[in-house]
Amino acid sequence: MPRPVPLRCVTMQMPTIRSKEPTRRVVLHWKQAMPHLPIAEQLTSEQIVSLRPTVERPSPGPTPLDVLDEWEASNPTGNPVRVRTIFLRGSECRYHCVMCDLWKYTHPTATEPGHIAQQVASGVHAKASHAGSLDTRREAADESTGRTDDAFPAAQWVKLYNASSFFDTKNILAADLPSIAESVGQFQRVIVENHPRLLPWPTVLDFQSRLSGQLEIAMGLESIHPQVLPRLNKQMTPQHFANAARRCQEHGIDVRAFVLLRPPWMDEAESTDWCQRSIDFALENGVRHVSVIATRRGNGALEWLQQRGQFQTPLASSLEHIAHRYVDHPSGVIAVDLWDWNQLRGTCPLCQDARRLHLCDINLRRIDHARIVCEACNVSDR
Repeated sequence: MPRPVPLRCVTMQMPTIRSKEPTRRVVLHWKQAMPHLPIAEQLTSEQIVSLRPTVERPSPGPTPLDVLDEWEASNPTGNPVRVRTIFLRGSECRYHCVMCDLWKYTHPTATEPGHIAQQVASGVHAKASHAGSLDTRREAADESTGRTDDAFPAAQWVKLYNASSFFDTKNILAADLPSIAESVGQFQRVIVENHPRLLPWPTVLDFQSRLSGQLEIAMGLESIHPQVLPRLNKQMTPQHFANAARRCQEHGIDVRAFVLLRPPWMDEAESTDWCQRSIDFALENGVRHVSVIATRRGNGALEWLQQRGQFQTPLASSLEHIAHRYVDHPSGVIAVDLWDWNQLRGTCPLCQDARRLHLCDINLRRIDHARIVCEACNVSDR
């Protein structure tokens, strides 16, 4: 599996499968004979799965897929903090969303007892595959001069990302949670991801009680568009998200939200508008941190929709617009995810690095620079 360009200053990054555990080739065939998708209908879970490409998927095992150290803003004024992200190898999410490609980093079999707990313990003490410099403009120099992990302060926060739901016993066994809590006792904040409808509150609160630091649950809101969200096959409503966020706040748990920029069935202007509405909805419901993700191809269903004119990757300028709009928002941290930045429409080799570093500064330090305009790669919506 090819490794994406390393990102040190954003909220999400897909792992390379680094461990020595074997991988399993799962052959999944494309089905191009499906009927045209009417605007009022949606793809079923079975159809979404049938459209997946063939990929190498990890097999079960006791070692994590990857461990990265990154930086992110800790509050609306910046104050960057170093975060250890442990990409766990676990079973696939029970839901099959139209836009999600995280199934590639899961295995199709049940999670074995003890495996996730062992992965977390290993990831906490492992040497990170990369420890990025807080100064994004020195990253290339750091890599070329061989600066080591010892040159940076220890991570204060930890993300445990399993590409599914942390509190779903299909993905992580409840019996593993006490050991996991013990392993992450040194961190000031523990961030896990979970579907808003899969929060077994007695289990969640027991896990919270075992932590030394602050628990934060990251949930996918995606979009509050009344026609688009149901068709994403997320099997939730904005109210489900709001209810989960409210319960978290009642118990002193922080909330992080994932919001999509340009999901299917929207043009560029409409998608930017609904992205902003979705961010505002998240903030109104007490979310501490919003990660804005440019919808990307790679799971098969989006390629199928793109062939039928119902999906297009967003423009880089749209992501920049969102970053600038919320750079000084007082209620929360709004960060734009730069994974696959160079694949967005409207960038070129002349400007893409400078524009990416510009967005890194906004993500980390909440600094609002003048926008970079590149005449060589200006791309209009189509």
